[in-house]
Amino acid sequence: MKPAKKERPDAIERPDVELTADVKARELRFAKVPETKVSFPGYSDDETVSGTERENLPEEVEAGVTYRDARVRLRSAAQLPVPKPGALRRRSGKE
Repeated sequence: MKPAKKERPDAIERPDVELTADVKARELRFAKVPETKVSFPGYSDDETVSGTERENLPEEVEAGVTYRDARVRLRSAAQLPVPKPGALRRRSGKE
């Protein structure tokens, strides 16, 4: 099975914040189909990216099916917005 790509995991080349994970399993079985979601509250879509690459694991898994030699690579990244001049001082109470 070919690796499945989701979304645009490499769209932000130099993020301010980035989380990556690489998980492998000899055998993987789901009792029920999981609901997954990654969100960045307060950020616009062009400032964030999240995606996976999968090996031997379809985009939509099935309950009760055993997947062998599965691998998932996750990348979530965000570009932090540039604060307006003086915004940080106002928040800290120092003006």
